[in-house]
Amino acid sequence: MCPWSAIRFISRLRQGRAHETFAADLLTHGDPIALGREADAERRRRFGDTVTFIVDRNINYTNICVNECRFCAFYTKQDAPDAYLLPMEEILAKVGETAAAGGTQVMIQGGIHPDLPLSYYENMLRSIRERYPSIVIHSFTATEILYFAEKEGITVEDTLRRLQDAGLASLPGGGAEILVDRVRRRIAPKKIMTEDWLRVMRTAHKIGMESTATMVIGFGETMAERVEHMEHIRRLQEETGGFRAFITWTFQPGNTALGGEKTSSWDYMRTLAVTRLYMDNVAHIQGSWVTQGERIGQLTLGFGADDLGSIMLEENVVRAAGTRYNMSIKKMIDLIRGAGREPAQRDTRYRVIRRF
Repeated sequence: MCPWSAIRFISRLRQGRAHETFAADLLTHGDPIALGREADAERRRRFGDTVTFIVDRNINYTNICVNECRFCAFYTKQDAPDAYLLPMEEILAKVGETAAAGGTQVMIQGGIHPDLPLSYYENMLRSIRERYPSIVIHSFTATEILYFAEKEGITVEDTLRRLQDAGLASLPGGGAEILVDRVRRRIAPKKIMTEDWLRVMRTAHKIGMESTATMVIGFGETMAERVEHMEHIRRLQEETGGFRAFITWTFQPGNTALGGEKTSSWDYMRTLAVTRLYMDNVAHIQGSWVTQGERIGQLTLGFGADDLGSIMLEENVVRAAGTRYNMSIKKMIDLIRGAGREPAQRDTRYRVIRRF
């Protein structure tokens, strides 16, 4: 696909005509370099040379999960020898370590534990907020929120409001994978389906709780299905304006029931560039070093990414699939500067809090 095709694509988007078929064609046949060039120009138009990152920690309070997703290497059953539920004091200690290391955010995620009431999560949030008021709690996916609501026998809105009152600031975009039920039934038949995921996010945005959105590629989905996923997010963003960023990950097949091959870096980069061009109403596009490593993470900065996500003082889910990369503030700064960009630490709301 030649560069003018990408330019024409942007023009059509700005005229309000998304042309999903054309986007799928770009994902299949688009020249990655040409797409990257156009995506990078769009990034530069919006953000100049600033590239942001956040210092935070993922706290996986339990690995017990009733969903048993076929693509997940982290979960276990409740009676398994390696099943765990972290004591509250250990969770609080992890938050304290994050604050001491200069972190500004924690992302708390399970495991869908079958025995924990909503009050457990309310108490957790209140304890964190009271002891570490400077830490923003960006936690719980739409999958978890719906499960909490159904278990409690209350609405999604009431669930979100109770968690918000306890200290929950915003929602991560996990649990989306590919928002196409054909794919979801194959990779995670017990998990939340497309319309419910969108309903949770719509409700969160309605009460002033913003979120991110994610997409995981490499499940055997078609390019048209990737575009269908993007279009779901794009349409909801038109309605609510509540998505802060769009993040593409690649499926890590190691140690999973689903198995298969890893998605190529070129496929990932081409998809990343198209997301920058397609998701014209979502401000931030995040590149992934967590699944791709430092070098590909750096290259994403030439393919439309304006953010490199988190330092991740702790991360367990991707590691369980055998993919292990490490990052520090110094390495992140050097990586961004090595790409000719200007590094800046941000907060959860993507506001710059420190430049280097």
